[in-house]
Amino acid sequence: MANIAKQAASGFLSIGSLLFVITSLFLFIGKNLFISGWTADHANITPLRWVSSTVVPVIVVSWGHGRKSLSTSGALLALIVGFCLTLAHYSFFLCLLAFFITSSKATKYKQEIKAKQEEDFKEGGQRNWLQVLCNGGMAFELSLLYLLDIGSSDLPVDFRHHYRASWLGMAVLGAISCCNGDTWASELGTVLARGDPFLITTFQKVPRGTNGGVTPVGLLSSFVGGLVIGVAYFVGVLMSAASMDMEVAPNQILVILVGGLGGLGGSLLDSLLGASLQFSGKDAKTGKIVEVAREGVIPIAGKMVLDNHSVNLVSSILTALLLPKIALAVGL
Repeated sequence: MANIAKQAASGFLSIGSLLFVITSLFLFIGKNLFISGWTADHANITPLRWVSSTVVPVIVVSWGHGRKSLSTSGALLALIVGFCLTLAHYSFFLCLLAFFITSSKATKYKQEIKAKQEEDFKEGGQRNWLQVLCNGGMAFELSLLYLLDIGSSDLPVDFRHHYRASWLGMAVLGAISCCNGDTWASELGTVLARGDPFLITTFQKVPRGTNGGVTPVGLLSSFVGGLVIGVAYFVGVLMSAASMDMEVAPNQILVILVGGLGGLGGSLLDSLLGASLQFSGKDAKTGKIVEVAREGVIPIAGKMVLDNHSVNLVSSILTALLLPKIALAVGL
């Protein structure tokens, strides 16, 4: 039965990918026929850019689905997210790719220890459509705004000459670095820290796996996770930005630092929300951390206002809004 279900899921993804490619092709033809025309003078998006934005996400998503990092529903939604980010700016896609690969590795690291601590732990860290939406939804919306306002253009971060493009680019960096930093903090800090975490709102010691619990190792991991996303953005700019734009732009290596600050700041915001608006309790029978208040659960912190997905979405939105200000402050 397991093999049949696996084959069915793989077949469904293959059909979905084929439909995605065909739809993308007809969208490009329709856009050129009715909106922008076929001449190079009017072409904002080249055929090569459109094809690469279609094919590359299909390859990456198929690889992730094969490694059980994405469920079928998550893979289909990730196709659309990856397409829009790649079409808008190559740096956006590289950031998303870095997040997908490194966060999946972090989730699978010492997962047998995490299974003993968390009741809702899922082996392999497979992401479904809801997790893809909450982690990539803000970046997806910002990339659409970038396409509508700037177009498909790989500009460096330069608030003096390209303010709107730079603001949207740093907002995308903030959304993704927040998600990666928080994932690194929660997945690595939980198993690498020697002592129990402390609650960010009260500084009292709490059991591992408690929402809002932080450790020095976790905070360092979140900063490094953000740096990884910053490096991805920096590499994308070096690869695709025009030399004329690079000559007048600030030193783009500052983007790496901004990414690190986005990862750390996003993780802190996530922890603050988790400690106050997300319930954490300890099951008296199993000793595992749960997120639902019920009989036999000893409350630790937080109220049942948001779940983990909502906290991830809200923290990514807040970080996306704050990071452009930080980028301006450091001289970009």
